[in-house]
Amino acid sequence: MPPDARILIVDDHEDTLYALENALAPLGHLLGRATSGDEALKQLLRGHVGLLLLDVHMPGTGGLEVVRYMRRLEQTQHIPVVLLTGFVRDRHLGAAAYALGVADLVTKPVDPWALRTKIRHLYDAHQRRLALEREIRTLRARLEERTANPAHPALPRPHAHAPPGQPAGAHTGELERDRT
Repeated sequence: MPPDARILIVDDHEDTLYALENALAPLGHLLGRATSGDEALKQLLRGHVGLLLLDVHMPGTGGLEVVRYMRRLEQTQHIPVVLLTGFVRDRHLGAAAYALGVADLVTKPVDPWALRTKIRHLYDAHQRRLALEREIRTLRARLEERTANPAHPALPRPHAHAPPGQPAGAHTGELERDRT
């Protein structure tokens, strides 16, 4: 996921989209919008979404269906999701949402400060996770390259065991090899 990944806000009411965009604008991240679950899925599949803020109850494809579909696809299964609901929380909705791996379930109207704090934390944590995954892939590729091509010199050994007062490498003969 590139560092320009958007926060995608999905709600079927324009006024709610506007309010959520204004609440999240101070974060400084790119924001995207969708007015339906189907439109959200299309944008998710195009990529560049780093977090999804999604209304549960929408005509057509609702929020839980979007999350179910996302979790089946490798490219979207780890995107953090915050669900929004205009109804009082009920056990069944919460259980279904959290079983799908939703990060949080927020009741409307939302507190802008609390929402920004949650979104900032989730977005940044997801970006750090992706950066670590990229670094692991790079290190694994380098390791595979080294093991596949034995012409590369071995990694230098640490000189932690050199006796006191003796230059590092003297006890292993490395200094003599370096002089030749």
